[in-house]
Amino acid sequence: MHNINVQGIKFDKKSSYQQGPGLAPPLIREALHCGSMNLFAENGITIETGQITDKGDFEISEYFDIEKITGGHLEEDAKIFTLGGDHSITYPIIKALHSKHPVIDILHIDAHADLYDNYEGDKYSHACPFARIMETGGVERLVQVGIRTLNTHQIEQAEKFNVEIHPMKDLKLDAISKFKNPLYISLDIDAFDPAYAPGVSHHEPGGLTSREVIRLIQNVDAEVIGADIVEYNPNRDFQNMTAFLAAKMMKEILAKMFEK
Repeated sequence: MHNINVQGIKFDKKSSYQQGPGLAPPLIREALHCGSMNLFAENGITIETGQITDKGDFEISEYFDIEKITGGHLEEDAKIFTLGGDHSITYPIIKALHSKHPVIDILHIDAHADLYDNYEGDKYSHACPFARIMETGGVERLVQVGIRTLNTHQIEQAEKFNVEIHPMKDLKLDAISKFKNPLYISLDIDAFDPAYAPGVSHHEPGGLTSREVIRLIQNVDAEVIGADIVEYNPNRDFQNMTAFLAAKMMKEILAKMFEK
């Protein structure tokens, strides 16, 4: 078993369409602990353990403060789990993670590839983190699952960075599970079909079911050394459906992080 530090990053200044994900971390925790569900994942592992330390939420004014905060939590020889926040937060988190894990793989679950070189003039937009991550180096394999919004530029970027994309139109989840290097999982809540996750800024029909994403995570064959859940927008939610989905995914990912 491993120690895991949980951090909430309340940051959505890099959102391109609607703001709101900065409100998400405490609401995901509220759903998790409200008494509606217990704290056991489906593999029988409980996240109610002294090996998980919740470091609380961080109001972010300067984007690269995210890297410093994450680096501090990694210095405690723990894995890192982050509640976001928009997807821009993943880049500084990965930068901090590389100080401990020089070479990693990434499983990125999303409706969007987030590979723009820049978006609306911002190289650090939530539409760009995986371009920045791949430029930085240290990621041997980037696997993207659930993508259904590829345009010409992002296809070119995927080819440039040798990204392995599993788009929704011909998805085979069983082809994805095994990874060679320590693995980071980045889950954008808009990967789910809006029927399961109405509380997102970008409704992209034709997405993953909750069971498909749970099965994907449960079947991962790798040591998961970090993860994030991003892009939950409470301003768009319906009866807290998406908060409870994010809380469920938090349990499943934390339990997976304990497995190896």
